[in-house]
Amino acid sequence: MKRRKLIAGNWKMNGSHKANAELVAAIAARAPELGLVEILVCPPAVYLESVGRHIGNAAVALGAQNLCEQAAPGAFTGELHGAMLAEVGCRYVIVGHSERRALYGEDDSRVAQKFLAAQACGLTPILCVGETLEQRQSGQTEDVLELQLGKVILAAGIQAFARAVIAYEPVWAIGTGHAATPAQAHEAHAFLRGQLRGHDAKIADSTRVLYGGSVKADNAAVLFAGEDVDGGLIGGASLKAADFLAICVAAQARAAG
Repeated sequence: MKRRKLIAGNWKMNGSHKANAELVAAIAARAPELGLVEILVCPPAVYLESVGRHIGNAAVALGAQNLCEQAAPGAFTGELHGAMLAEVGCRYVIVGHSERRALYGEDDSRVAQKFLAAQACGLTPILCVGETLEQRQSGQTEDVLELQLGKVILAAGIQAFARAVIAYEPVWAIGTGHAATPAQAHEAHAFLRGQLRGHDAKIADSTRVLYGGSVKADNAAVLFAGEDVDGGLIGGASLKAADFLAICVAAQARAAG
């Protein structure tokens, strides 16, 4: 099955009104020539509405970096309900990013709740999974991935992945400048797709699995060459229009090939 490539920019805690406007304008200007690729930007929550206005009718989707797992709005100071994100134009939301897991204590159960909360509000969750360096070195990569993905499959059911994206992000490669080798990335993606296939072959063939972890303009093409790699969740390189667009061009070329 031909899966449309997705390049998602996770801006993390970066941005300003001026920088955001310039970045979105540059991306939107090139979007028409990148029609084989879905382009997504995920700014900090405080900028979602203004970035949405800058996007306007351009072929660029808007996503959030996080949401609250609570089913209904209420007394949860500092949190954002999925319906609020949808109301300001978000189509996607990242859940389970390794920084949320490591810095804010989000365990697999909470990540599964966030996945469910996102879908209940009509948002497409981008479920992040990945192992630490210690786990990889001790041969636990597949065990970790199976546990992280399996917890969500158990909570949401395999059919929920018809409306979801998976992002494989080896924790040891995020923000370090050291990406996984193409072989490491392709192996992990194949394992994740195989885990889905164990439940439903059609879902496995249709679910997009992105790679995240020090993706750059000069390594995007080789990382995207794997048949199970459907694009990327981009961190630092998503803040520079030239770098982000070069990654989108690499995905376009892969899709066209």
